[in-house]
Amino acid sequence: MAMEPLSFQEYICSLDPATLPRILRICSGVYFQGSVYEISGNECCLSTGDLLKVMAVALQKVICEDTVTGRTKELPPTFKGFFQPAPAPGSNPTLRTPFLGGGQWGLTLHQALGRCNGQPQPLLCPAISPHTLLLHPVYEVQAAMHLRRDVVKIPSTLEVDVEDVTEEAQHVHFARPLLLSEVLRMEEALPAQAEILEGPGGPAIFESAWVSRLQRGQRLHLHGRSPAWRVLASAPSSGRHFLLSSAYQGRFRRRPRQFTGVQELAAGLRPGQRLHVVVTQDCEGRGDDVPPLGVGDRLEAQRLQGSGPGTRLLCHRHGGEEEDGEELLLPLDLGGGFVEEMCDGKKYGLAELLDQQPLPCEVRVVAADPGLERDALGALPALRLEARLDQPFLVGSFCQEPEEGFEIPPRWLDFSLLLSEGSVRSPAPCTLRCRVEELTEAFYYRLLAQLPGSAAPPPPRPPKRTQQGMSPGRCHPTAPRSLTAGACLAPPLPPLPALPQPSTSKQYGRRRAPRDAGTDSDNGEHDYETVDDDIQKTIRKMQAVFPF
Repeated sequence: MAMEPLSFQEYICSLDPATLPRILRICSGVYFQGSVYEISGNECCLSTGDLLKVMAVALQKVICEDTVTGRTKELPPTFKGFFQPAPAPGSNPTLRTPFLGGGQWGLTLHQALGRCNGQPQPLLCPAISPHTLLLHPVYEVQAAMHLRRDVVKIPSTLEVDVEDVTEEAQHVHFARPLLLSEVLRMEEALPAQAEILEGPGGPAIFESAWVSRLQRGQRLHLHGRSPAWRVLASAPSSGRHFLLSSAYQGRFRRRPRQFTGVQELAAGLRPGQRLHVVVTQDCEGRGDDVPPLGVGDRLEAQRLQGSGPGTRLLCHRHGGEEEDGEELLLPLDLGGGFVEEMCDGKKYGLAELLDQQPLPCEVRVVAADPGLERDALGALPALRLEARLDQPFLVGSFCQEPEEGFEIPPRWLDFSLLLSEGSVRSPAPCTLRCRVEELTEAFYYRLLAQLPGSAAPPPPRPPKRTQQGMSPGRCHPTAPRSLTAGACLAPPLPPLPALPQPSTSKQYGRRRAPRDAGTDSDNGEHDYETVDDDIQKTIRKMQAVFPF
């Protein structure tokens, strides 16, 4: 039979810790703002009828009240003074020898509180005051609540009334929500059914439709951990980004690597191998030490020589049919463009490709995955494989569609759920659609930045919008407007010089040699003999826009 309701303070003060845990029901004391309290830095909602499972009680502090002056003093649980019961009413209230005789030294703070039996008792303590004192303890109560992940810590002074329902609530199970990332570490509890309590927050990571269905109230089958690993990939031509499962059955063919500058060329060297490339962009030499490189030159990059700023890349430049080659030492800061020479027509599976080809590398899908109804990778001209990821995934399915599965990365896509009790037997779902997941652009760059040694470029900025009434490339409205108060007119533009006549020189389009100092440098005249037709057209357009 349930006890009569008591204030939370009275109940905790009279509680015998040896009887814990106890189950309490909130009877009254609803606060404003929807009964939401901030307890130990966390919001906690206590409504009438809610159950609390009291797990532990610890003394936090004691408020000592002087009954004569009304003043209070806060005592720590470690207070070293001694207390004695106050004399009965009508006797001498002054302190004479309460602490003398018979070796009686009084009661410690905890002993004095134990004699209170839930109600403050008058006590004396000369170390605090000569007057009668009342002790008001404040306890920290650790309790479990239904559908709350953490143990809440509640002060005993919380102004609610409670009743003890331990005997009649023995069958009550205090369900504790879990994060999906916690379930990942509980493989012994899987497979299981679960209900989503709070869907994933933050920006989306996958473009797949199943992600949007992970909402509150949705029921899931969680089957277990996926054995597959992943490869981060991007399609340079389309700006799309993907996560490939090791279960992907498409076939790849290697594509020649491209290098911008000698620094990238040196980074593409592999231990014990030489790299054959063709120059795709002219590069000026540097005196006698570094000859120029021309388009079509065939180089064999061999190894690095030297250390520090003087490090050079040793290359062999192949000569023509009747010419011998030459050895080159190229500085790492030299520009130019290079493309890899390769004669590899083999078709690779994903695992085989990664065994023989270090990442990143560029490939092309030459045979789509036969298990996919539509393989998004098959139509791409090129695919850049960035890195292998061993992120753990959980295999799941919706209870309404148990045969269609998906794979969730809990550390990237976390949410709270409630596991159902009892064992579940369900066949493993089909996870074909998980072989290729398209990523959002923001999440792709986030992953790229987390790769070891990554210097990932920031995502491209969207183009600036042209203001209404403004033409691209202009700084004035296309139609006249009235000026608002306080607006200032921009200073007028300087007049443009007269247009020159087209030049018929053989050096058309090239600049003339600079004049000697002091010759016609200050006469205000301009030499336009080297201006080509495109520049003249541009000047005419500017004169049409800005009439003088």
